[in-house]
Amino acid sequence: MNCIIASTSTVHGSSYLGYFPDALTELFKGVKEIIFIPYARPGGISHDEYTKKAQEGLEFLNIDVVGIHEKENPMQAIENAEAIFTGGGNTFLLVSQLYKNKLMQALSDKVKAGCAYLGTSAGSNICGKTMNTTNDMPIVHPPSFDTLGLFSFNINPHYLDPDPSSTHKGETRETRIKEFQQLHKIPVVGLREGSWIRIKDEDLVLKGDLEARVFIPQQEAIEVKPNHSFKNLS
Repeated sequence: MNCIIASTSTVHGSSYLGYFPDALTELFKGVKEIIFIPYARPGGISHDEYTKKAQEGLEFLNIDVVGIHEKENPMQAIENAEAIFTGGGNTFLLVSQLYKNKLMQALSDKVKAGCAYLGTSAGSNICGKTMNTTNDMPIVHPPSFDTLGLFSFNINPHYLDPDPSSTHKGETRETRIKEFQQLHKIPVVGLREGSWIRIKDEDLVLKGDLEARVFIPQQEAIEVKPNHSFKNLS
C-alpha cells in the first residue's frame, strides 16, 4: 500500500494541508489526477465547496484534483484512479455515502492494490477495521460501521490528552476508547494533531513530531515515538 493516514488536515498556525508538504509531494509523485472524496462535508459545506478547498490546499503539487461527485460514474472513478484523497468532516456521513454509492469495498480494494491514498480525520478513521472510534455525532445512520480494513486496528484522529487543569468532569478520550475496548478487542491508535501514519508497502510508520498513544485491549495504554512501526499491531 501507499498511504498517508493523517490525524487532521490543519494544525494551529498552518494552512489547509500546509504542515506536511514534503510528505504529500512524495506520496503523489508522478500522479496527474487526484480523485477527492468530499462526502464528509465538514460544517455542512457543499461537495463543490469542499473540493475547491482541497484543490487550493494541494495547488502546490500542480496536480488536478477532481471531486468524485463530478464524475459520471463514481465506481469507475475509483477503479481508474491514480490517487485518492478522502477529506475529514463527519465520519457517519462519510461512511453512509460510501455505502450508498457502493464504494466502500471498491475503495478498500483499490488502496490495498497500491493506489496512492491520503486520508485526513474522517478520511483516516475509515482506514481501520471499523469507524467506532470516531469523535463525531451520529447525524446519519450508516448501514454498517465496518470500514476499509486497511490494517487490523482502529484510528482515533484528533486524539486529546486529559487536561489536568480543567474542571470538566466528563469522559476523557481515553475513557471512551477503553469503553469501546470492553466490547471490541481491537487495538486503537490515538493520533495527535500533526501526526500521521505513513504506509509504504507492508510497513506502517508513525510520522510527525509527536508521540501517539496506543490502546491494546486489557492492557495499559502506551506512548510510542515518531518512526515507531505499527506493522505488528493486531
